[in-house]
Amino acid sequence: MRKYVKKGLKYTGWFALCFIAFVLVYLGCAWGLSRIATEREAGVSEDVTIYIKTNGVHTDLVLPLRNASEDWSREFRFGNTHLTDTNSVNWLAFGWGDKGFYLETPEWSDLKFSTAFKAAFALSTTAIHATFYNQMTETKSCRKINISNPQYQRLITYINNSLQHDADGHVIHIVTDANYGNADAFYEAKGSYSMFYTCNTWANNGLKACGQRACLWTPFDTGIFLKYP
Repeated sequence: MRKYVKKGLKYTGWFALCFIAFVLVYLGCAWGLSRIATEREAGVSEDVTIYIKTNGVHTDLVLPLRNASEDWSREFRFGNTHLTDTNSVNWLAFGWGDKGFYLETPEWSDLKFSTAFKAAFALSTTAIHATFYNQMTETKSCRKINISNPQYQRLITYINNSLQHDADGHVIHIVTDANYGNADAFYEAKGSYSMFYTCNTWANNGLKACGQRACLWTPFDTGIFLKYP
């Protein structure tokens, strides 16, 4: 019996050491690769203003609700939210993430192990969280970026390619009571969330898609906002 106990403790110890080593390597890569920047495309005009916005954990891409290139309100309808005054809305924020995390974890205290496990290992589906804003103000957690019209078209394509569409080509609204406020709604998305491809990785890749400064790779928001001091 003592022999099996010793063997069990040995395997447990090795597992703990391997887990700690993995976490340290993961965090080290996240820190190092997020400090390496992909540079902004040079020699382009500044036609469209967009924003990046973080809540301290999660990064959103914030785009004009309407301009000559795109009217997002045609697909992301006010009727999918609880907004009562829509006349002042000028911006739409997009965040991509794990569907279970979005819909089942309104507060960190609501986080379940099963939800976290599925999110970490790409075992669940994803969603786009879309939030309307009247105005945007630059702060430490909200940074303005000016891009060209062709770059904006590429960003539109990137976001549309992240969404699921029905047989008629429309985005698929997720009917739920898990909205965060009166101005947001959820939509079915493509891809799998994991510890290697997070909501911040998605936002960072969106910046790359439209030729802006971004991290070589990051699972966290910190590296992104270091590029926009």
